Amino acid sequence: MAHEKMLGELAARRAKALAMGGPDKLAKRAAQGVLDARARLDVLLDEDSFVESGLFATSFRPEDRERTPADGKVAGFGRIDGREVGVVSNDFTVLGASSSQVNGKKIKHVKDIANAKGLPMVFLGESAGARIPDRMGSAGRAILGQDPTEYQRIRTSPWVSAQLGACFGSSTWYGCMSDFVVMRKGALMAVASHRVTSSAISQEVDPEELGGWKLLTGVSGLVDVAVDTDAEAIDTVKRFLSYLPSNCNQAPPVLDASRVAAHDQSRLLELLPELRTKVYDARKLAEVIVDVDSLFELKPRFGRSIVTALARIEGRTVGIIANNPMFKGGAIDVDACAKATSFLVMCDSFNVPIVLMVDQPGFLIGLEGEKRGAAGRIINWMNALALVTVPKLSVIVRKSYGQAYLNMGGGRNSDEVAAWPTADLGFMDPKVGASVLAREGESSEDTKSKSDALVRDTTAWGLASLYEAHAVLDPRDTRGWLAAMLDIHRSKLTGGVGQHRLANWPTSY
Repeated sequence: MAHEKMLGELAARRAKALAMGGPDKLAKRAAQGVLDARARLDVLLDEDSFVESGLFATSFRPEDRERTPADGKVAGFGRIDGREVGVVSNDFTVLGASSSQVNGKKIKHVKDIANAKGLPMVFLGESAGARIPDRMGSAGRAILGQDPTEYQRIRTSPWVSAQLGACFGSSTWYGCMSDFVVMRKGALMAVASHRVTSSAISQEVDPEELGGWKLLTGVSGLVDVAVDTDAEAIDTVKRFLSYLPSNCNQAPPVLDASRVAAHDQSRLLELLPELRTKVYDARKLAEVIVDVDSLFELKPRFGRSIVTALARIEGRTVGIIANNPMFKGGAIDVDACAKATSFLVMCDSFNVPIVLMVDQPGFLIGLEGEKRGAAGRIINWMNALALVTVPKLSVIVRKSYGQAYLNMGGGRNSDEVAAWPTADLGFMDPKVGASVLAREGESSEDTKSKSDALVRDTTAWGLASLYEAHAVLDPRDTRGWLAAMLDIHRSKLTGGVGQHRLANWPTSY
């Protein structure tokens, strides 16, 4: 056969690269129930769709070339449900997928192509951090910082990270730059490993306390969802992307009508308590209003007085922001502000209309909030809301008190405002307000009189009479009203594509 020697060398080099860190390391991972970098891509991508970039890349250091197949990062392009994506899957069996000069070039190439061509990026994270000695000393400085836009994020297309092992260095950075992060329980995400951190601060550090899933989903909020296995994490990545367009110049995908089912809307009357002081779970209201099985919650363990979720109404993607009285009575704290703001940024960047479901008693005030910059977080939210150019629809379910009325879409901060007959538009709870206004020695009758006065003109009917609510709805009609308003407010001039004024908003703050 012509060129037999050449083709034989190609086959041998290919086999060596595909063998990754060798059979022993791969067998050990398999025994632990953890997928390797290439197996993860097999689960993520449509069959036979992966086109690799850099299979034959190795470390630039002569002493490491023979032990760095693909230089520890598997990169390229493929399809998810028929849509093209860029991918980087870290191969921990090769020097811990540590960051180097060559594999950094691979990431940059795939990322640049995805940004330029409007493809989503998926990062399958697991990395030990910077490779030593590649990045040590003066020579290492010649590697770092040569791309001034390496950590710039302008949301031309969605980015998703799955943290599937020990994630330090680049896996952490790209996780923090992503629109959505899912984590396998048992994985870690931090600036540096617990061993490095322990040495730096001369104190023993527990890995889970440093960067485990409970911290990241419930305290810092840097991770959206935690799951049990690699396969679940990858399925979650695919589900998230199913709600979004491939890039900012497209409207989100629409499901075929045959795949859309609606709940019995009369359930809303059962879920909302008649007693105004009794709590309920806002997620259950939202689940009834949107298409069956379409509610996909982001950051459920963080800022829990606010629910943020992607969903569909009659097959069309929407973003839900709902106050949840189940937690802190629905009062908005610093974490809830950060959560809502980042969600607004994502929705506006990728042309997802926003539905606000309102039942909030105001901001959670106090010393802790002030120390954490509550006022600044509130204004961040207001600034983001003012810059949003996708449709914003607000439904006032019960309470909408104080300044937070504006944050939750009150006034002209929404394109349309509807209220349920249960709406309450006071500045604060009437009993609390009367207590604030009470004078020393005042009788209980006078206090009650002030409380009654505060209730006047705070109903849905008062708001509607001033045309500050455009509709007062039977709760059972909410889904139909939202569907109609979404059709009206989607820009026919731009095909449902907004102006993306928030595209370069910080990804975490």
